[in-house]
Amino acid sequence: MIEEKIVRATIDAVKELYGQEVAADTVQIQKTRKEFEGDITLVVFPFTKASRKSPEATAQEIGTYIIAHIPEITKFGIVKGFLNMVVSTVYWMDFLNSASKEQAFGLQKQSGTKPWVIEFSSPNTNKPLHLGHIRNNLLGWSVSRILEAAGKKVVRVNLVNDRGIHICKSMLAWKKWGKGETPENSGKKGDHLVGYYYVLFDKHYKEEVAGLISTGIPEEDAQKQAPCMLEAQEMLRNWEAGDADTLSLWNMMNTWVYQGFEVTYQRLGIHFEKTYYESQTYLLGKKIVEEGEQNKALKRKEDGSVWADLTDEGLDEKLLLRSDGTSVYMTQDLGTAKLRYDDFSPERMLYVVGNEQNYHFTVLKKVLTKVGYPWSDAIHHVSYGMVELPEGKMKSREGTVVDADDLMDEMISTARSMTEELGKTDGFAPDEAEELYRMIGLGALKYFILKVDPEKNMLFNPEESIDFNGNTGPFMQYTHARICSLLRKADSQGMGIELPAGLDLLTEEREILRLCHDFPAVIEKAAAELSPAQVANYIYELTKTFNTFYQKVPINKEENEDLRLMRLMISGFTGSIIKKAMDLLGIDVPERM
Repeated sequence: MIEEKIVRATIDAVKELYGQEVAADTVQIQKTRKEFEGDITLVVFPFTKASRKSPEATAQEIGTYIIAHIPEITKFGIVKGFLNMVVSTVYWMDFLNSASKEQAFGLQKQSGTKPWVIEFSSPNTNKPLHLGHIRNNLLGWSVSRILEAAGKKVVRVNLVNDRGIHICKSMLAWKKWGKGETPENSGKKGDHLVGYYYVLFDKHYKEEVAGLISTGIPEEDAQKQAPCMLEAQEMLRNWEAGDADTLSLWNMMNTWVYQGFEVTYQRLGIHFEKTYYESQTYLLGKKIVEEGEQNKALKRKEDGSVWADLTDEGLDEKLLLRSDGTSVYMTQDLGTAKLRYDDFSPERMLYVVGNEQNYHFTVLKKVLTKVGYPWSDAIHHVSYGMVELPEGKMKSREGTVVDADDLMDEMISTARSMTEELGKTDGFAPDEAEELYRMIGLGALKYFILKVDPEKNMLFNPEESIDFNGNTGPFMQYTHARICSLLRKADSQGMGIELPAGLDLLTEEREILRLCHDFPAVIEKAAAELSPAQVANYIYELTKTFNTFYQKVPINKEENEDLRLMRLMISGFTGSIIKKAMDLLGIDVPERM
């Protein structure tokens, strides 16, 4: 790539001109801003100390050296400390000729033997997946695909939180008020059914708390003394003691949930190489805590609870085992981390979890180090912001969440209405039309969520996400379908797409090729930052630029056959990159629309 040549030439220039060695990471290269002539810009300011000259004089000398040593650079311009270089047409034509024939252009071959293990989804078995889970799943899946594209070996894992007081709440509510209801006899999806009883528990719990408060009991005490909460806590103790009836109920209801989850995962287009269950990892976590206490790394208080003292780390004390011997979330995370490390010996362990757990993962790494596991440095929290709706925040206990299945149904339904209104399925068979509605609806959902920087909170507005113009999934999908149509028409005229020689490039053509040229670097940056937003916004820039080219420059109607062939080749190359980039976001693109 031309950038690598520029980096090498810049290092050589500084050494030859100024007698100093500079590291490759001090050479800053970026795209030339549109208001200036050029393709690639070198930031010269880091080298003025070596040159002892002004930024402009330094840029002039380095630019002259680069021109002399890189024939692909034809001229340069200087704007203060920025050296704007023009890449030759020959380079761009050679790039188009070679890269467009590479099926895996932009994708790196897998290197290294140690995998990157990425955990995402991590649902609780007391409710169905909701909008927040959708952002988690889409981020996890896309980050895993981007890492694979960057040459990493990736293992996708899920941790199902299948035990604890929240699970017992659903179980108790079904036991008390379920009357034998099942997914089969109710017609309800299993995870939806269990979620209904979780909400029902909260309703009865609030009624009991209100009743106790009316008798003069303080609210905090009433919350602890409410009969159904005491029963749920007793059920949790019975579960940990291995009570047969409790385990039987737990197994039955969890099975309903797993079946429901799998349907949702398939619709989202995601899968996992391995699934862990908290019920199978928390005991290992307890063992780690007990060993840490015996080794004096952790301390047991008078009430029997075990804590990690992290005050010397600038943190506080962290509870790891309650006084009654039951575990907390941190306990099972210790066990899961150890089990996962033993299973895969990973290079990195990524956890895709909301930013409300930032502190939790800081503590997790500190505790693992404290009890003697130096590989805790491999843990990285892929933090993301919350998703809100125009109506405000969602609350699972109150049943005000946006169910993932319902949202997908709504997106597909909206896509159907808008697509039919625009006449984009005229001539489609019914099954072809339904597949297109699915592509558009889910593509709109995924793109709208993934185009936002993961660390930012976001407002999801379904109406804004399905639009065939602007920075939306359907716009990218429509552009791909437009390119496919263009190429089909060319094929029908018997046109073979081969690059002619000796042609010049219009500004619009150079801009598209510059963007296509950036694709490998975009993947590399997205992988380094663990940010699908880098890919999403790149696709938008590419499709927007292509559509400008499509509107301004004749392609199939071009009378000069050589120019027509070149423009078709540019179009086909652009379409292939759009498809690959959208695939990294988990989005399908249609060939007709």
